[in-house]
Amino acid sequence: MNVVQGPDNNREERLNHMVWQYEKDLHRFCFIYLRDAPLAQDAVQETFLRAYKSLSAFREDSSEKTWLMRIAMNVCKDFRKSAWYRFVDRRVSIDHLPILYAPPSLEQITLTTEIMRLPRKHMEVVTLYYYEDMTIREIAEVLGISLAAVSQRLSKAKGRLLNALGGGDEDER
Repeated sequence: MNVVQGPDNNREERLNHMVWQYEKDLHRFCFIYLRDAPLAQDAVQETFLRAYKSLSAFREDSSEKTWLMRIAMNVCKDFRKSAWYRFVDRRVSIDHLPILYAPPSLEQITLTTEIMRLPRKHMEVVTLYYYEDMTIREIAEVLGISLAAVSQRLSKAKGRLLNALGGGDEDER
């Protein structure tokens, strides 16, 4: 039996490639943003659903990762706005973070905890810059803000983290 190739097959192949390539990055971002593993998985699925629906509108002005992160950010914001989300305690203790292959060091645990305590706008830029390896330009596209705003938020977040973690060397400031 021959499979009929149509326009939807190319879209499905492209989506499958995006899922394979970016699912872990999106899940990590959504988990840090929402602080809930099952909700983060739902957000990732919703992100890919929205991406599939609007795949034909993707103009490739940015990378696929930037485009998907922007969608994921909007999905997470929508989830946080929903009525039931506001009535559930979503604080995450370090014991409930996803299990990694190697146990994290005390420094990694402390850093992750402090990142999650940052104000949302600072947590977003730190996560995208350091964990998702995005450039300042890509982060500006994802967040819909200027390059200067990204740099300023990143600088303030670094300052807060240095302060929370006990300073550091004078050269690092």
